[in-house]
Amino acid sequence: MDPRAELRREPPADLSDVGSDEALVDRIRDEIRRTGPMPFARFMELALYDPEGGYYRAEAARPGRAGDFLTAPELHPIFGASIAVALEEVWVRLRRPAPFVVRESGAGTGTLAVAVLDELTRAESPLRAAVRYEAVDVDPRRIEAFATRLTAAGHGDVLGATDSATAIDGVILGNEILDALPVHRVRGRDGSLREIAVDLDADGELREIEVEPSTPALADRLAAERIELVEGQTAEVGLAADAWIAAAAGQLRRGLLVLIDYGAPAAELYDPVRRRDGTLRAYVRHQVHDDPYRHVGRQDLTAHVDVTAIERAAHGAGLTTVGVTTQAEALMGLGIEDRLRRIQADPATTFEDYALVRAALMRLLDPAAMGRFRVMAFGRDWPAAPDDLPLRMFSFRLPAGRRDAPGAR
Repeated sequence: MDPRAELRREPPADLSDVGSDEALVDRIRDEIRRTGPMPFARFMELALYDPEGGYYRAEAARPGRAGDFLTAPELHPIFGASIAVALEEVWVRLRRPAPFVVRESGAGTGTLAVAVLDELTRAESPLRAAVRYEAVDVDPRRIEAFATRLTAAGHGDVLGATDSATAIDGVILGNEILDALPVHRVRGRDGSLREIAVDLDADGELREIEVEPSTPALADRLAAERIELVEGQTAEVGLAADAWIAAAAGQLRRGLLVLIDYGAPAAELYDPVRRRDGTLRAYVRHQVHDDPYRHVGRQDLTAHVDVTAIERAAHGAGLTTVGVTTQAEALMGLGIEDRLRRIQADPATTFEDYALVRAALMRLLDPAAMGRFRVMAFGRDWPAAPDDLPLRMFSFRLPAGRRDAPGAR
């Protein structure tokens, strides 16, 4: 089951009018003609982040029911309400700094932020008076839309201007950020490592070829994780995540870097049976496929996150591991089932309201869908807990059989 699939079962959307951003494709062709075949990581960088035609630089934000995929915050505000509980606990552990900064990467138009702040307001949490919320996004138009939405929701007073040069006390939050960073693609071939590059065929169309690795860091990463690709096995290596983690860690004076994404430890991620063809996927209008060259600039490209590499990068940036768990376990620890029961018992809850939140909860917790996402927290100057009690989001463990459902992505 696709972890980003739509809740409702609807006929597949018509993709005949999607096409590609032809100006972007032409720029890619021109670069290949000038410099030769480009590593797939470079192609993915252009397809997603090119200033004029990249997927994430489009005028409209891409997630949502009217977009190409759903992330957890778009499913239902119950996800953001649970994150609010986690943030309040972090604030208390840090002895209630003011301001307490939440710096959200990929904040989009504020879906998660509004749900978090609505919950803090509803619960009359003292954190509401101390919090400052900062948005980080690749496109300035998203920051403007974020500010507009928070202000319309009554939370304009907490808006902060993001200054990456200023280290914060608080939380740097990234929900489904790492999976969209450019990845190199590699393949085991005749006992050696080859890299997949993008070239042009005789008609000028994009095609894949195998070349010598563009950097020794690819082989070094796999060797450090004791991974040997079998003959013909294709895999992704996310070198860009190291720099992203280092930059995020540099913005944290005291507090946590919290990352939520789909991925797995290296041994599972590079399993030669289950993952023989890698994890790269394309998403467009709530459909998933494996052709990254079909709708260039108009479809999302993602790859599963190497949890082992992320933890190593965090440690290399001076952070310590506070906890790693699944999204299902994190949400259970934060009391999401009790929250559902309170919604059910509320006389103001209609049948439609309850049906929607229950369906969202099932997907958020399902180990064959979003429930298997990884929740990772890394701290700087993180205080020891009394009696070594873990944070609530790391306090719950599902039985092994429910945690790792067969066939889950």
